[in-house]
Amino acid sequence: MTTELGEFLRSRRAAISPEDAGLVSFGARRVPGLRREELAMLAGVSPTYYTRLEQADHHNASDSVIDSLARALRLSAEEHDHLRRLARPVETVSGGGRNVEPRPSAVAMLMDYPGPALIVDHANHVLAWNDLGHRLFGHGLDFDAPYAGRPQRPNLIRRFFLEPGGPELFVDPEGTALQMVGFLRYSSGLHPDDHILSCLVGELVQRSDLFAELWAEHPVIDCGYGIKRLRHPAAGRMDLAYEAMVLPETSQRIVLYRAEPGSPSAAALEQLAPGL
Repeated sequence: MTTELGEFLRSRRAAISPEDAGLVSFGARRVPGLRREELAMLAGVSPTYYTRLEQADHHNASDSVIDSLARALRLSAEEHDHLRRLARPVETVSGGGRNVEPRPSAVAMLMDYPGPALIVDHANHVLAWNDLGHRLFGHGLDFDAPYAGRPQRPNLIRRFFLEPGGPELFVDPEGTALQMVGFLRYSSGLHPDDHILSCLVGELVQRSDLFAELWAEHPVIDCGYGIKRLRHPAAGRMDLAYEAMVLPETSQRIVLYRAEPGSPSAAALEQLAPGL
């Protein structure tokens, strides 16, 4: 039986060599990475228990077992949290089933923000954007596109993987692709069995070989903050810091972008929207 938990554990087990884990490797290996019994030994659990954990939907793993596996697999903090959610899922309300529309007060704040800003849901559908956000990420789309209703709303990940020229906006399309897939994996752990996410992932796996390849690697990335390095067709090269903040009582995020004052990126933004 294949489970999300089992696939994640196998992907991380395959990424660590015995030598990296401080073990001596004996005999030929059919697959790269650690064997189940080796990971079980490093985590301090029995091989039988670990096999059940990898092969079945196991909801009784203790915090100590999860933490031991995370240490043995050298998981990042985001991957550690993702493992915990997969091993011990809790009842959640589907992100697509409530708070579909952003609060008017949040949209008003968005419109008042001087830089590019968007409100996105847990699957990266754009629910609202201000003028600069639209000019930055909505090339080819009407300003009112986010208000068309699902599934017609723009989706930043679908646009990147499926639309012609999607990756060309980004200076590092390979890294951006990994981040986008990693965010969907992160979000799927927060919203298990969510219909909106499932439909989006299914579409992308079927239509994009790159997405399917990266999805099988199980990257987990929150993408809560960082730098967007862009090459905009109208304004040129710019590096924008961003922060993504969860709106209370929703599965939505407001994403704010900022260029360093006096920098070439700030000049590029002014070129993108003169007079704003």
